[in-house]
Amino acid sequence: MTPANPTAIADRLTAHDWPALDAALDRDGYAVMPALLEPVECAALADAYHDDARYRSRVVMARHGFGSGEYKYFAYPLPALVAQLRTALYPRLAPLANRWNEAMGVAVRYPADHAQFLRRCHAAGQCRPTPLLLAYGPGDYNCLHQDLYGEHVFPLQVAILVSEPQRDFTGGEFVLTTQRPRMQSCAAVVPLRQGDAVVFAVRHRPVRGARGHYRVNQRHGVSQIRSGRRHTLGIIFHDAQ
Repeated sequence: MTPANPTAIADRLTAHDWPALDAALDRDGYAVMPALLEPVECAALADAYHDDARYRSRVVMARHGFGSGEYKYFAYPLPALVAQLRTALYPRLAPLANRWNEAMGVAVRYPADHAQFLRRCHAAGQCRPTPLLLAYGPGDYNCLHQDLYGEHVFPLQVAILVSEPQRDFTGGEFVLTTQRPRMQSCAAVVPLRQGDAVVFAVRHRPVRGARGHYRVNQRHGVSQIRSGRRHTLGIIFHDAQ
């Protein structure tokens, strides 16, 4: 895998319009960060999928009713690029996570530092790393789901498309659904290019209504791949039991 450049990652995050990202997350439950990773970094991640020494486990989705395709959870220590993304993204998202919990009447608050949050997870027995690399081929898909893994859940996560649509694969759109109280669910298809990241709600998020905020339930998945190969990097901030 190409060595990570922490300065480059930090510069890309600093240059991003974070107020606009917060506004999009409040409005839609997701926001896109264009070109968070460069093509060479994406290619290195895809190439590393077959290096089993980097991973703690492999999941074949069809065996569990999750869809079709597979994914692998990285082992600790995480690859430098994955670790830097996880560490650098968390403190930018923690204030929004705390604001959402306050709006929903949830007492849990998240520390500004990711290492401190991981200590909370590990003290509760959630010690297994959750960043993962997903691989899909023709006909594969990912059912709508939520990545929870235990008692301690950070309410936002990030998916980065490692492959280039129309060149590496067709189909395979990132899909989000929002279940609203006493209303029909609504769906969104999020267009992504290689290196783009989508930040989205893991499970619940607040929506402002006429009488204050109410809670909606969100799930995510991937539509069927029509041709080619699709790889995605998932950054989940809480660890698993």
